[in-house]
Amino acid sequence: MKLQNLGVLFIIIILPISMILHIYVGNQVKTLSLQASYDTKLNNATYDALKAFQLNTINSDTSDLANSKLRDIEASANTFFNSIASNFNMTGYNRDILADYVPALVYTMYDGYYIYSPYTNTLDNTNDSVDEITGQPVLGTNDVAMLQNNSEATYKDGETLSGVKPYIYYSCRYKPRASADFVITYSLDNYIAIQGVIDGAWVNEAGYLLDNIGPDGSTYRGITIDSDSNNKARERVYVPEATGENPKEYPYVRLNGVKYYQDGSSWFSIMNGKKYSQDNFNPQTTAARQYYRDAKAFTYKVINTYNLSGLKGSDAVDENGNELRNDEGNYRLGDYSIFTDNNNSIEDPNSNFNQQRLAVIRYSIEKNLSIAIANYNNGGNYEFRMPVLKENEWDKILNHVSIISFLQGLSIGGKIYNGHSIITNNKNQEVVNEESIYILTNDNKYHRANDKDLKDEDVKEGILNIDFERKSYTKDDGEYYFFPKLPQNGEGCYNSIVRQTNVEATENFYQYMASKGNGKLAQTYFSALGRERYGMYKTNNNPDDLKAKWTQ
Repeated sequence: MKLQNLGVLFIIIILPISMILHIYVGNQVKTLSLQASYDTKLNNATYDALKAFQLNTINSDTSDLANSKLRDIEASANTFFNSIASNFNMTGYNRDILADYVPALVYTMYDGYYIYSPYTNTLDNTNDSVDEITGQPVLGTNDVAMLQNNSEATYKDGETLSGVKPYIYYSCRYKPRASADFVITYSLDNYIAIQGVIDGAWVNEAGYLLDNIGPDGSTYRGITIDSDSNNKARERVYVPEATGENPKEYPYVRLNGVKYYQDGSSWFSIMNGKKYSQDNFNPQTTAARQYYRDAKAFTYKVINTYNLSGLKGSDAVDENGNELRNDEGNYRLGDYSIFTDNNNSIEDPNSNFNQQRLAVIRYSIEKNLSIAIANYNNGGNYEFRMPVLKENEWDKILNHVSIISFLQGLSIGGKIYNGHSIITNNKNQEVVNEESIYILTNDNKYHRANDKDLKDEDVKEGILNIDFERKSYTKDDGEYYFFPKLPQNGEGCYNSIVRQTNVEATENFYQYMASKGNGKLAQTYFSALGRERYGMYKTNNNPDDLKAKWTQ
């Protein structure tokens, strides 16, 4: 065969293959580009949603209350859908279309989480009104209307809606022995609540678990706790009838999420821009030392009084009282003692307690989120399912307030898009973690507590990070802003707050601060941490009992 013929034959064979490969590679590149673009759009929308939640909670006096929190989450979810619709607008997807491809949003809070997802509404067509004599149903005017296919009802039977489902706690049931059957509710720190029967007695207790506390809460890990930390707490606040036209600085204490301000010999609180006088309120207890004092007593009670020193993760049971096992038949939550650890303190990140806490939170979220996503069907052929999250993603979820968003089922050329985004936030009213305390120095700059350049002689005060955030108020139909804690000419340290390049890498703030010795930095940090945690809102707290305790 002539060389020319071979060349022609080669072209006939190779050219179509080359064209097909070129088209295939082009489609793959386009698919990967679209996937990266969709990931970015989803991340941006999730960030917008979390930022909206943060701003609403910081500027609300009632953000700790359940109904206000639901309102803030609904507003945040609305921001998410508006943002994602705006991001996808150029691709031809509007908000209504995209909503069908979002099977769930998850809001992880302090001691539980909300799932915002579609659900099928069900209206009861039966009548519960019964005649007391005949025992027969009684149909009123409204009942007849309901029975006529719910024609006048606001929501229709079988209608698909989207909304926030009931709050789910980070809870686990344990049966360590025949005389004990109780539930432990965990949180994003070392605060727990115990409810149930222990050795024949009903128990309903809650508190922080801590080791290494000295007598009367005066020391922690050998560090002296301030006895006057309440007197150091001051901030500006806007109250029209009390301050005139501008925010004014007052001393304050925070108790169960509410700040009480001192004006001379009287005290007041603020809600929705109004001043409420607090009669017979004159706090005497130091919040920081009270935090450590109560934690020591609660830890002793859990381990010794309730005899839970031997409680293991393998004592966990499901809702039917059966051993909690995974698909392989192994214990899901670990065969180790939860409250006793020879190598670590309870509050240390790598302690047995924290391993159990993280395992319970993860198991609860995985289980309920999988059900919520699997139950959703937008009428198409795509099967929604819970994706496998990476370990570094779980690390973010299990230790921070966060939003997890899912976007599934969109066609991106050669495949179906299945994406998720996780955005966390450390500046909120929900939790005071180890990184939430900033250190204010004598030059009126605030720093992260693990700033490499911090020295004892420079330390002025420990402050909760959200107190440096800008707040707003309305006056004469205009909106104005102020900073509650920021001193005049004060600013955040650029290298530790903004760039975060001049901070010590540490996974254990407790050990890091204890290594500083009994100096001003460690004292200020642990005192501020205790003060702010003691003042947090807790559903288990009785405000009247706390007030009475503080005024003794």
